[in-house]
Amino acid sequence: MAPAQAAPATAASKPNNESYRDRTRDKDVRLANIVAAKAVADAVRTSLGPRGMDKMIQHGNGEVLISNDGATILDQMQVEHPAAKMLVDVAKSQDIEAGDGTTTVTVLAGSLLQATKDLLTKGIHPTTIAESFLMARNKADEILTAMSSPIDLTDRETLIRCATTSLSSKVVASSAQTIAPLCVDAVLKIMPSPDASNVDLRDIKVLKKLGETIDETEMVEGLVFTQAPLKAAGGPQFVDNAKIGLIQFCISPPKTDVENTVVVSDYAAMDRILREERKYILDICKKIKAAGCNVLLVQKSILREAVSELALHYLAKMKIMVIRDIERSDIEFVSKTLGCTPVATVDSFTADALGSAKSVAAEGTPDGPIVRVTGIENEYSTVSLLVRGSNSLVLDEAERSIHDALCVVRSLVKRRSLISGGGAPEIEVALGLLKWSNELSGMHQYCVRAYADALEIIPYTLAENAGLDPIKIVTELRNRHQAGEKNAGINVKKGTITDMRAENVMQPLLVSTSAFTLSTEVVRMLLKIDDLMLTA
Repeated sequence: MAPAQAAPATAASKPNNESYRDRTRDKDVRLANIVAAKAVADAVRTSLGPRGMDKMIQHGNGEVLISNDGATILDQMQVEHPAAKMLVDVAKSQDIEAGDGTTTVTVLAGSLLQATKDLLTKGIHPTTIAESFLMARNKADEILTAMSSPIDLTDRETLIRCATTSLSSKVVASSAQTIAPLCVDAVLKIMPSPDASNVDLRDIKVLKKLGETIDETEMVEGLVFTQAPLKAAGGPQFVDNAKIGLIQFCISPPKTDVENTVVVSDYAAMDRILREERKYILDICKKIKAAGCNVLLVQKSILREAVSELALHYLAKMKIMVIRDIERSDIEFVSKTLGCTPVATVDSFTADALGSAKSVAAEGTPDGPIVRVTGIENEYSTVSLLVRGSNSLVLDEAERSIHDALCVVRSLVKRRSLISGGGAPEIEVALGLLKWSNELSGMHQYCVRAYADALEIIPYTLAENAGLDPIKIVTELRNRHQAGEKNAGINVKKGTITDMRAENVMQPLLVSTSAFTLSTEVVRMLLKIDDLMLTA
């Protein structure tokens, strides 16, 4: 009977063992998520700040990309772990919301995850940590708003200083004095009204053309095409008082809907086909000319030839400039800029669908001709930025840097407040949270203090990347802020602590508040994950 009595004891102990294993698995999953996400943050940490390093990324096809933009680096990385992918998505969200601070938000999230790991090791419940971090983030917003100063968008010099600060850590930092004013003027040009709370950056077209230097980059109040006008049969290269049409149909012999072959064995039938083809194309060209069009933009076609050689011959005789291969994605911008309507059929091509400009002219560049459309009178304001560079790597990085600078100015339009840079916001918030934590009790006080300590990773990394003694610099920075110098920050050029406002190192308030919010949210989300399930 003894063996029969032992069986219930074994069965009774089984649920306890299973329960114990489940709790262990929760900790293992959280730890694995934290380690994976922190590895991503550590990968871009050396790129933070004006003295941050660049990353060279090589694709499988041999293409090389050089950048120190956090969102670009993370987007190019092949990340497999789902928790690490969340950190990549956070950088993308920061890029969409503020345009700048993508490396900051990633590094900040990594530091908060490390603080979370230490708190979990001490036995604090994940829900308590998540609630405390949310409280700390809300208090951080109050502190950042209190240390900010309002800005008037008519103050062009201040806007330029903010754009210059965002460019200081880029490869093109030496050309910031050229690029920053262009970005500020472009955003102010497309603002619908002085009281607007947002701008659509799709109204700014950034075009790249190889040759010359970045200092030759310019803003064109009009339209620029990198395609050359077609010279076949002597087509015009310059048109005054242009009437511009944008077509989405092809001026070439029609094709059948299905792939087939037509066999013509009679010379008379062949002549008739060629004659009908000439008549068909000539009728289209005559309708275009009758509408008053003298500049024709043709959308790129993948089904058949957009404009045949015969059509080019007729259009050249009619003194109509032809620019083909307009990308489908550019149609909306072109039609909005010129005030013309895209036409899908020749029967709808009328004078009402045409746009107008004072001149359309081709001009030569080292990388081939471009076309400038100037003197456009339209109620919609759009701008083109023509970026120049000595090689494709510089051009690509210049385009990304210009995007960041444009987004910084847009951030000031959305939330018209400035704060100092150089690690000043993070230290000020850290000290404010430490002081505020004394008013709290229990585990919340402990977690808020850990959150505050984690924020010091930003000034620490800035000093470290600049080759300074990070412990000495951060300690001095903390002492200066405790003495009431809330604008004191790390001057990486002089290697000391200075007043960031006096050094013109300013950034939009939205960049910092967005970085704090997004980094806190991703950490709280990871904290609430206790298991990883795979599905087919």
